[in-house]
Amino acid sequence: MLGTLIGLIIIGLIAGAIARLLVPGKQDLSIPATILIGIIGSFVGGFLGYLLFHKDSQDGFVQPSSWFGSIVGAVIVLLIWLRVGNRRRSALR
Repeated sequence: MLGTLIGLIIIGLIAGAIARLLVPGKQDLSIPATILIGIIGSFVGGFLGYLLFHKDSQDGFVQPSSWFGSIVGAVIVLLIWLRVGNRRRSALR
């Protein structure tokens, strides 16, 4: 259980950091927020992969396709995060 949690945090950090590198512009995010975006992106990428290819992650999570899905999901989550954050800042002004 602890190994799974640590693995999820590491994968979230890597996927979130790569997503932040791929999305242009300045993101004012902390390391925990980057990890959270990566973890949520992993779930989004896994869900989209399941919807598109009807395959489950039975062979384990550490596969190139799983990493790709995690990064794509993290980019999607980051773009949504930035869009919602910009709207919230605009509404406060």
